[in-house]
Amino acid sequence: MTRVLETRFDLSLDAMRDVAWGGEDVALSGKALDCIAASHASFIEYVTKDPNASVYGVNQGQGEMIGEAMTQADRDRLARLKPLAAAVPFGEPYPVRVTRAMVLARFANLLEGHGMATPRLAEELVAMLNSGSVPRVAQQGQGGPGEILVLYSLFAELTQRLELEAGERGALINGSPAAAAVLADAVLVAERRLAMAEEVMALAIVAFNAPSEHYEPVLGTLLGGTYNTTAFDNLVRLLDGMTDGVEARTHQAPVGYRIAPHVLGQAHAALNHARELAGQSLSAVTHNPVYLPADGDHPHGWCASTGGYHNAVAAPAIDGLAGAWADLCLVCLRLVVGLLNGRASGYPDFLLTGRQAGGSDGHGAVGYLPMAIVGFMEEARDAASRTFIPAADASVFGQDDVTAPAFLAWPKAIRAGVALDRCLAVLATASSQALAVTGRERLPPQLGVLLSEVRGCVKPVEADRPLGGELHNLADHLTVRIMADDLVSAGEVP
Repeated sequence: MTRVLETRFDLSLDAMRDVAWGGEDVALSGKALDCIAASHASFIEYVTKDPNASVYGVNQGQGEMIGEAMTQADRDRLARLKPLAAAVPFGEPYPVRVTRAMVLARFANLLEGHGMATPRLAEELVAMLNSGSVPRVAQQGQGGPGEILVLYSLFAELTQRLELEAGERGALINGSPAAAAVLADAVLVAERRLAMAEEVMALAIVAFNAPSEHYEPVLGTLLGGTYNTTAFDNLVRLLDGMTDGVEARTHQAPVGYRIAPHVLGQAHAALNHARELAGQSLSAVTHNPVYLPADGDHPHGWCASTGGYHNAVAAPAIDGLAGAWADLCLVCLRLVVGLLNGRASGYPDFLLTGRQAGGSDGHGAVGYLPMAIVGFMEEARDAASRTFIPAADASVFGQDDVTAPAFLAWPKAIRAGVALDRCLAVLATASSQALAVTGRERLPPQLGVLLSEVRGCVKPVEADRPLGGELHNLADHLTVRIMADDLVSAGEVP
């Protein structure tokens, strides 16, 4: 399949999923190429014929040279200047899917001519995606204004073999496509992680035999908000059949079990918010300066200097997802404790096999599971701290005095998410143990596969044994399930 791009509004989350994660090829429509060509020609005419034309990075110096007059020779040299010097970040690279997303998001400024690109340059970006030759870009060391450090690194190899024309360098390194890309990636990961959290928590609810009334869809409706109705509806679907052959509990479950759908609803709210802002960011024109087409006052078009390279919404939206993961870690802890506490569950304390409730004999202690969750939960809470606009000023000459925060937020959300996967692994193990101790084999069919996967990594505990390695394998398994659609990073797509 090939995804055809014609306008900037073709840059959607679906496009990111197919191209960045799935390795789908892209192509530019004839209309898009014609628009890019006509806009570039009009821009060159504006620069050469309008005596008032003053375009940053084209006929006006950039950075510390902003106020200096430029000769034609200076302009020619600036046009040919390759984006290499700012490729200074180093460290762990972004996954391939993320750098592919950055290249794809780059088209938002180009497709309708606002970024002053040439058709040649646009086709080079298409070739980068379709050939699979997207460079690795470091996550660390991204402390610059806008996105020049990311984009210099991303496009350095491309420009080393091209002679650049006026406007082409800026078409590659200006704007905020990378922030849009990491926000979109955080959303795509969150969709899968939240579905996994719902599935594991549903297994825990079944294992505890919590009253089904806690999860009635009408409760989500009464709360209001589509995010609440979604959370309740998803749990009801997963729990369908939970009471088959089981005597219903006659008293309410502990608070953790009753608020689970509410906290899942909050996670859906954070996801919906981030999804909306990702869609907005992917199609946003963020070039600096931005080229605007001819009108009555500007027969050759005109350029406006902007701050579009600073995506102000990406970091807070990503932080919202990280915060949701941290809260869900706490719910995991409460659900595990409820299962282990015989006074709450009615099961043997610590879910010991061969032990009657209130008795002293038993085998297979899992009573230390909550301690593991606490450790992972605190990792998630630490990663979920608010990402502020960095206060440090790394500018040498005063132009570049604010740092972009999105590149600091994305890895924190990833870390918080992985910590949640580990908490879910512990919760799933405790749920499996509760079902084994109580001899319950009948489950809602939609949870049967999950239980089989859990027991494939961690068998029910009948005698004391080290569980850390098995829990690690289960946590990795859950993370792999979440990332299964990332065919590019997994090496399944060339």
